Amino acid sequence: MAKSGIVSKKKKNTESFEINKTEINERQKDLINSVITEKVNLSARNDSQKILLKSIKDNQITICAGPAGSGKTLCAIYMALSLLRERSNSFQKILLVKSVTVLKNEELGFLKGDLREKVDPFMESFKSNAKKLFSITNVDTLFESSIIHFMPLAYIRGTNLDNAIIILDETQNVSSDNARTLLTRIGDNSKIICLGDTNQIDLRNKADSSLEVLLKIFKDTEDVGCIEMDENDENCRNPIIKTIEKKFKEYYNTVPRGKIKLHG
Repeated sequence: MAKSGIVSKKKKNTESFEINKTEINERQKDLINSVITEKVNLSARNDSQKILLKSIKDNQITICAGPAGSGKTLCAIYMALSLLRERSNSFQKILLVKSVTVLKNEELGFLKGDLREKVDPFMESFKSNAKKLFSITNVDTLFESSIIHFMPLAYIRGTNLDNAIIILDETQNVSSDNARTLLTRIGDNSKIICLGDTNQIDLRNKADSSLEVLLKIFKDTEDVGCIEMDENDENCRNPIIKTIEKKFKEYYNTVPRGKIKLHG
């Protein structure tokens, strides 16, 4: 028997499922605080370190140049981890970026293994500094859970830089073009910290180094902090490093560059 002309249509579900960013951030903060079970503490040893820590906290971008052992990386990792634990912000990860430039005349050639095995040697400076702040177990877990993630600068395109604290180490070995690429990719709710030492440029053409350029063009720029440490700042490593750097500077200042012979 035929039914009446009333046609029953299935109700279309027009409900949209929107991702709740606040809930995602809260879950990530729960994960972070479950991994970082120790309280992170660091006392600034000099005014430069105090300025660096404040700049990282207050600015979107911080550019810091300082000699070996001045505590640049340690301060950056400490403040990044401290901010990461806070629930009042949206930082969900730390992205460690580094140019895989090796020391002059120390090229390793082709390295076997996957990406992680290839970049492991370049992560040691970060790991060793993190281990000064808390236990080895916590540090390893942070990397294994990708709360801290290492990324060679060459792979930065296409990487999600939202809700991240990005630390660019050894900026002196990054060209101005590549530094520009990184800085212009800063995402929402993110910070970038550029660290380096103008005395340790390993680029074949030292004029390509971006560190001094960045300090010059961003000086007195709103929401960008520029810090220059010097030899008078307390050394966080072996005190003899000051003497070593002093002797090299005296040597380079008295011998014409073209006549310096480093080998043979």
